[in-house]
Amino acid sequence: MLLKWTETPQLPKAEGRIEAIDLARGLAIGLMIVSHAVSGLVGIRNVPDWGMVPIHFLTKFSSSLFILVFGIALAVAFLSHAQSEDWPKRRLKLWLRALEVWFWYKALTIVEMLPYYPPSEIVDALLYGRFAIWVEILGFYAIALLWVPLILPLWARAPLWSRLTTIVGLTALTVWLQSLTFGGNDILKALLVDHEDHYTWGQISRAPLILIGLLIGEAMLRCYFHADTKRRLVLILLGIGALMVAGFYGLAFASGDVDAAMLAVANNVGKHPPGLQFMLFSLGGAMILLALALAGGAKAAKALIPLTIVGSDALKAFIFHIVMIFLVLRFLWEVQNIISYPQALGIGGLLILGAAAWIWLTRWMAQHR
Repeated sequence: MLLKWTETPQLPKAEGRIEAIDLARGLAIGLMIVSHAVSGLVGIRNVPDWGMVPIHFLTKFSSSLFILVFGIALAVAFLSHAQSEDWPKRRLKLWLRALEVWFWYKALTIVEMLPYYPPSEIVDALLYGRFAIWVEILGFYAIALLWVPLILPLWARAPLWSRLTTIVGLTALTVWLQSLTFGGNDILKALLVDHEDHYTWGQISRAPLILIGLLIGEAMLRCYFHADTKRRLVLILLGIGALMVAGFYGLAFASGDVDAAMLAVANNVGKHPPGLQFMLFSLGGAMILLALALAGGAKAAKALIPLTIVGSDALKAFIFHIVMIFLVLRFLWEVQNIISYPQALGIGGLLILGAAAWIWLTRWMAQHR
């Protein structure tokens, strides 16, 4: 068997960082940076057809991969400690991280909204009266880091069947809750299960991705350090990912217009709230990229070192690219809508390298203080 889960699984502990996880996270951030550079500096409406499909189409792997790796990293770093005596200290560490992420979420909300919104609307966003766009993923992680530590001890003790049932149950709950009006409270609905008028991420609607990440993370702890079991894990992830992408194309063929289905995904149709076709493509592609990162391991992480560095400090990379796009390029240099789509792609690539350089430099400075 690939895995053997019991009622009280004994998990091995990872020795040091698993570079493949950093690479997978770096791939997610890299795709996100390219997408943000295009949408923030050129605008989706101005992207040529060849840019929407395949380039902007493929960036849709980013969000699902980012959330999967969030769950994977939690499993690798914390799940094996969830029933230990020092768990309260580790749980507090996660809650303090939530506070740090929440601070930067609000600070970067101001950066994003300047100078295109009046102060009253910025304050409204800071007080959860409305939402920004590009920085909302940080708001999702800030809240998730509050509740995930509470369930980790229960998750660590739960048998596999109950974990899978929880994932299915939350997915079904999401579908039901999305049909409700929440008494007209659109903000609450957006925070819980997404809302079509707000570009934010629902805690319940995205929780299944986190839990799937926890499952994969536990599988990595059991399989990654043995060549035969690692190979099986990679093949399983590749197979699941390929089936999901094939499912997307199957539905697209059934609709009679594959090009329109691909263009719809590129235009974020089905992203907020999550729809079946979008999630089949996004999550399937995320599984494939994750499998490739695991297969490549340390060698691939070294070959793609800028992405690996970016993935090793996601928050710092996120702060860097938002500040550069919205404060420097849009606000100070006023390049929005005056550069071409290829130039925006080039800027996205430079921002990935710049984020990696900034992370490396700050680490070097910390080591030589």
